[in-house]
Amino acid sequence: MLKVEGLNSAYGRIRVLHDVSLSIGDGEVVAIVGSNGAGKTTLLRALSGVQPILSGRILLAGQEIQKLPPHERVARGLVQSPEGRQIFGPLSVEDNLRLGAFRRGRDRTEESLADVLAMFPILAEKRAQPASGLSGGQQQMLAIGRALMAEPELLLLDEPSLGLSPLLIDQILAAVTNLKARGMAILLVEQNASAALAIADRGYVLETGEVVHSGAASALLTDPKVMEAYLGL
Repeated sequence: MLKVEGLNSAYGRIRVLHDVSLSIGDGEVVAIVGSNGAGKTTLLRALSGVQPILSGRILLAGQEIQKLPPHERVARGLVQSPEGRQIFGPLSVEDNLRLGAFRRGRDRTEESLADVLAMFPILAEKRAQPASGLSGGQQQMLAIGRALMAEPELLLLDEPSLGLSPLLIDQILAAVTNLKARGMAILLVEQNASAALAIADRGYVLETGEVVHSGAASALLTDPKVMEAYLGL
């Protein structure tokens, strides 16, 4: 599905990603674990095309995409739900969702809209209300739903539980598990590292922009070094 080879990126003179390489198979959930400032969000931004890269290759379904603009990556099936939700507050919930499908035909849009509203019933209840009136958890559901409206082959999820209560975190991660059961490939960056690894197939640990550990999620969950440094155990 996705293969990243030797990815380097920087903000000005400050190098943030250092020769990052990783892969995601069809239908796989892969977690990116690391402390604040490790480069996790920069990695997702580089994959989606909103953060320039210095060198490296990004292959989606065997085709290089690192030179494509973000909207063409979306058209090829790589879609990001960004950190901080970034919804359009004055617009209605439904209009926010429809914006996620702006490149698609009406029939497919209606089908996806019905699917998203069934996944997140609270959005169906509030579909005509301004998105700014939603709670934090509901806004996160909206951000994920908007990404799903683009029919992703690979979904990039950046900190979906950030700032949410434990109950809402459980709901968001349950939605991720549901998408996994449908066979969707997901790259998950999540502040709750133990929860992310619990639902992932594999994981990578980023430290100051470098991959320092990788392996099966179950193995990372029990690795003493990972447990102490990133899981708070």
